[in-house]
Parts: sequence; structure tokens; C-alpha cells
Amino acid sequence: MNRNRLVLVAAVAAICLFIILSVVVLRYVGRRAATNANAGTGTTTTTRRAPVNPNAALGNPSDARSDASVKNNYLLVKPQYTLSYNDEKGEPNWVSWRLQASDIGTVERQNNFHPEQSLPAGFRRVTPDDYTGTGFDRGHVCNSKDRTATEADNSETFSMANMLPQTPDLNRQVWESLESYSRTLAQQGYDLYIIAGGYGSAKTIGRTNKVNVPTNCWKIVVVLPRGRDLSQADKTTRVIAVDMPNTQSIAHDPWAKYATTVRDLEQKTGYRFLSELPQDVQDALKSKKDSGQ
Repeated sequence: MNRNRLVLVAAVAAICLFIILSVVVLRYVGRRAATNANAGTGTTTTTRRAPVNPNAALGNPSDARSDASVKNNYLLVKPQYTLSYNDEKGEPNWVSWRLQASDIGTVERQNNFHPEQSLPAGFRRVTPDDYTGTGFDRGHVCNSKDRTATEADNSETFSMANMLPQTPDLNRQVWESLESYSRTLAQQGYDLYIIAGGYGSAKTIGRTNKVNVPTNCWKIVVVLPRGRDLSQADKTTRVIAVDMPNTQSIAHDPWAKYATTVRDLEQKTGYRFLSELPQDVQDALKSKKDSGQ
């Protein structure tokens, strides 16, 4: 009886082993077949790289780094935007973000201007009071209304790291008119890839922290049909580039008066824009001057 049980156990074990080996062989054959099929169609089964942060799709024009030793070109990445911070100037070199219709909601303006606490130790944290009584607005670079889907999104636009000192005529009129136009495009079915900043030095302001007042504020807007990312841009893609003086007496000017080319902005800022695109597409887009319509 014991011998019979031993034979039975051995038989069951052999059957189980056969089943396991069969499964392993079938999986191996299946994978080989898939590999061969892919080879015939020119595709591979390698894991695809994660998509680029859409707020940084236009590239890193100053080669900013998240390195505390690079205080005047420090890369700060948030869900709402990406920027290069300049500690010496107390402001961003540039701010980059994507604007879609889904970013535009009904959240009220938070109006909570605040120092940027995520900057590394040893960085100066500009405060709202540094602008008080100077005659210059706390000018959003990534606009408040571009981030009204949630309170958290809107609140982040009020970081002082996202501000440039702008004259009221620029901030509230000409600059704002392009911001409004951009949101209209987003609501009409386009995805916008935007990067903006300032250059030059007219003076400094600040009660506690010195903040540079740029002579000019610039912006680049790449306009694509909804659902297309920047990798699908071609030579016909619309590009809006503006270079606006940071002065008064321009309140009634249309934003298109200050249209320029990306190439011109590269020469004035020293940055390289649209670097993620093929060279021939870059060359075509950088020479375009938008009509404003």
C-alpha cells in the first residue's frame, strides 16, 4: 500500500512538472514570435521613454540646472510651469508652460503673492513688499488666468519667483492683451506652448531684496491644434514672438505692434529657443513674424 501511494505521488509530481515546463516553453515561443513579427514590421518591443514635461516642451534655453551652486540659472520645476531663476536679479530668466482649454476654469483669483519657499537655502526670497510703492506692478510671467482649473494651480502663479517688475501700461494693457488672445486660442481648440521672460536692466527696486527692472519683456507662443504635441510641429506651425518695452505710454498699443522673430529674441537674450525641434523646422519657425491675426 505504501508503495502504491509512492507511485501515485510520483506520477502526480511528474504531471505537474510537465505542465509547468509546457507553460514556460509556450511563453518563450510566444515572445520569440512577437519579436520576429516586430522585426518584420520595423518596430521594437523596447520600453518607450517617458514623455517630456509639457511645460518644458520648448526646451531649456539657458541650460538651467537644479543645482544650488548655479544661483543665477536655477531650474525650478512645478506642475504649473517650469522656470529658470536668477538669484542676483531676484526674478526668473524665463518661465515656460503649456496652455490648454482644460487649464482655464472658474477658480477665483487667489491674489496670495508670496515668497518662493522651495528655493535652496542661501537664495534671496523676494517678497511682495519689495514691489510696494515702486510704481511697478508684480507682473505675472505665467499668467494667473492661465491656471484657473484649481485653487492650487492659481495660487502657484502668485509665487514671487514668477514675477517681473512691469509698468502698469505693459502689465495691465499690452502684455495682458496677448495673454487674453492666447486664452481665446486655447478655447478655440488649440494647445499653446509658451515661454516668456525679460532682458536688460533699467534700474533696481526692492525694500529688502534688490529686484532688477527689465527694459523689455518678451514672449514666444507656439500654436498647435489640440492634441498635437510639440514634436508634431512643422514649418507651417504658427509662432507668435513679441518684444515689448517695459515703459509707460503704451497702453493703447496693440500687441501685434511688438511682433518680432524668435531669431531676434535669441540675439537679444543669448538663449536658444525651440531646441527640441529638428533643425530645418527650427530655422523655418525662427524666421517667422506673426501678423497678429
